[in-house]
Parts: sequence; C-alpha cells; structure tokens
Amino acid sequence: MPGNRDKVAPEDLVELGRIVSAYGIMGWVKIAPHSAQAEVLLAAKGWWLKAPVPILGDAGASSHAQAARVLDCRTQGATLVAQLDLAPDRNGAEALKGYTVWVSRGLFPPSADDEYYWVDLIGCRLFGQSNGQSSLIGEVLEVIDNGAHAVLRVGRAVIGEQGALTFLPGSGGRALEVLVPFVRAHVQAVDILGKRIESDWPVEF
Repeated sequence: MPGNRDKVAPEDLVELGRIVSAYGIMGWVKIAPHSAQAEVLLAAKGWWLKAPVPILGDAGASSHAQAARVLDCRTQGATLVAQLDLAPDRNGAEALKGYTVWVSRGLFPPSADDEYYWVDLIGCRLFGQSNGQSSLIGEVLEVIDNGAHAVLRVGRAVIGEQGALTFLPGSGGRALEVLVPFVRAHVQAVDILGKRIESDWPVEF
C-alpha cells in the first residue's frame, strides 16, 4: 500500500467520510462525506486514511492511519472528488476504495456564531422541558441530515451515581431513543465546552 505510514497520527482525528471509488483515470478518488459539513474536507490540506480491513503483516493496521496530502479537492454533487499524493494513477485510487477519511479536529476552520460542527454535538447532554423546568432527556448519539435540517438522535437517559448517565432500555435490547430537530425553534442554547444543549422539547415525548 502507499507510503506515508511512518508519520504519527494526531490523537484528535475525526472521521469525516469514506472513499467510495476511483474517479476518472488520473488517480482521483470519490468521497462520500458523513455529514453535510464537507467544508472541513475541502479546507484541509492533509487527511489521514484508515484501511477498512487489517493489512497483511501490519499489526494493528485496521486502526493505523496513513497521512495523505490533498493536492486538489472539489464538490461533485453530494460527494467530493480529490487528488491525493497516495494515488498517482487509477490503480492507486482503486486501492483506496473503502478507506475512511479523517482530519485533525484542531484543523477545523472556526465555526460561525450560532453554527456548530456536528461532531461537537455528539456526546452533549440534551435537556428539555418537564412541568416548566429544565430536565435531562439524554445524550446525543448521532446527528442526522434529513435534507431540511439536522436531527439529533438522542439516547434517553437518567443521571445516576456520581453524575454518570444510565441509558433507558427500549425494545429489542436497544437503548430508548428520541429524535429531536436541531433547529432554532426548539434549541435555545448550546454549550459545547460544557457538553450541554438546552431545548424546549418535552421530556415525556
């Protein structure tokens, strides 16, 4: 597989997409971003790629990240296409199919006021309204793009001992979940550092 495997990956890598195919004959690849916030991939001059399966003879290769210099990148409909130094031709690009694409969180461009990177919302505790008071709904597990706006997939939870969350069981052994629109009409305040989101969503919903 291509080089650049001697570089040490930063500890704050965030997975932002997956290479789905080669693009053209000049070594470009096509990437499916994990969210609508593809501007991070467009702005970053360097990505880190992780193989979808272990590489023979490379211990721990399934989680080993390879540095990739981005020579060019642009949007192509709902996807991105990019030219990387790891793929000098189409064969090299084909070999990268299935690799996940990661970027250091420290390289994310600053977000505008009242705008948030979806990755920063994951792990936040969502509070809603119960009898006119703020009360915990649960923890954000994922942010989904429904085409019109973002939706928070929240695991219902209660605060247990020492402030730890205990997720509430649902059907089939899965955690009980609720979907909450991440829109100004329902979200009143977001504290990324405090990992807390205030909303008017009914706790009993």
